[in-house]
Amino acid sequence: MKRYKIIILILAVALTLESIFLICLWLRRPKKVTPPPLAVVAPAVKARIAIVIDDWGYNMRNFAVMDKIKYPLTVSILPNLHYSTLAARELSRRGFEVILHLPMEPREEYRLERNTILTSLDEQEVFRIIDADLKSIPAAKGVSNHMGSRATEDARTMRIIFRELKKRHLYFLDSLVSGSSVCRELAGQMRIDFAARDVFLDNEDEPGYIRAQINQLKNQARSRGYAVGIGHDRKNTLEVLQEEMPRLAREGYRFVFVSEVVR
Repeated sequence: MKRYKIIILILAVALTLESIFLICLWLRRPKKVTPPPLAVVAPAVKARIAIVIDDWGYNMRNFAVMDKIKYPLTVSILPNLHYSTLAARELSRRGFEVILHLPMEPREEYRLERNTILTSLDEQEVFRIIDADLKSIPAAKGVSNHMGSRATEDARTMRIIFRELKKRHLYFLDSLVSGSSVCRELAGQMRIDFAARDVFLDNEDEPGYIRAQINQLKNQARSRGYAVGIGHDRKNTLEVLQEEMPRLAREGYRFVFVSEVVR
């Protein structure tokens, strides 16, 4: 009987020692190291691109496409049209930068918009038109010329316009429809914020052409640090931008409003 007790005692001690050994092994096990999360490195910004969409105000057809574009755009709205004020309010509410697309006298024989600024108008009439037009475009941050090849070549007319814009703290975007435009030099003299168009995106309303122009705009931005492109309120233009803007953003280009590239 005594021998059994001794055996049981030995077994109990052995089990105790084995348990202690297993516990020690468990405590000394290698700790599982969780690697730190990989940092998501954004591509370096190669250049800034400002894109302007002209000629809003005729209708509201393309708002569904605009709602799919999640990058900054500047929208240039014609005054005195049925949808001018509504378009300005809705596009501003969606976060786009709104500017007045000011009708100005061209050299060509086009049908003119109501209250187009002519080089023959006196100062007070020009002021009156600008005031009325801006009242129809709420929240306008600047002004661009609609047509205006004759007006933008005329220093007297542009000096009158710039005087009013400076008083209202508005920038001017030269659509650059004339190679003889005096706007850049005059804006420098009068010290008003100014930008000029680099590339027209949709002189041809065809997706392949628009993509090629966007690439040209990208190249221009890369070479200078920024570039301004102008397109129009057209379905093809907006759908191509919806596709191409994310690609350019992944490549490192940053989309900005025109107010961020004026000088």
